[in-house]
Amino acid sequence: MENQQRNWYVVRCFSGHEKKVKEYLQREIGLQGFEEKITEILIPSETVIEIRSGKKRTREKNFFPGYIIIEAIYDDSVNNLVSNAPSVIGFLKNDKDSNRPTPLKKEEVNRILGRASKAQEAGAASLVEIPFKKGDLVKVIDGPFKDFDGTVEEVYPDKLKLRVLVSIFGRRTPVEVDVNQVDPDA
Repeated sequence: MENQQRNWYVVRCFSGHEKKVKEYLQREIGLQGFEEKITEILIPSETVIEIRSGKKRTREKNFFPGYIIIEAIYDDSVNNLVSNAPSVIGFLKNDKDSNRPTPLKKEEVNRILGRASKAQEAGAASLVEIPFKKGDLVKVIDGPFKDFDGTVEEVYPDKLKLRVLVSIFGRRTPVEVDVNQVDPDA
């Protein structure tokens, strides 16, 4: 009998299809009785809040788009089940000549699982993705500087604010505005 040790493996799939692959595999594991061979399927992700067009949106952000990780006892039947799933490219292998995937190291797994659990513990409120960066051209759409054009000088993600350089009386002046008070300058 082959190695009966449970390891974590990386499975490549089409980007954006991770949830679909996970649901398919979970359904097939139950139907084919593979619960002992494949014990866990993870899509390492975090919940982030994006601010677009002045509106807050919550979404799941994958740490590794196009990849899922599974804990399994690897054998030919597990390989066939996973590799033949829709939208799956296959197991990630270090050697092109190798027929077996390389399991993740314990440190890698702990880092991935630790990162995923920290993101869940922190909650969505602390994870905000601001669509602006230093040097972006923006138009102020609200507040006392409405209709002014400017350049982002600094981003304060913890405060959801930006420091924007606007031209007032022909002079570049820094002003602090909320992220939802600006739009990308078209």
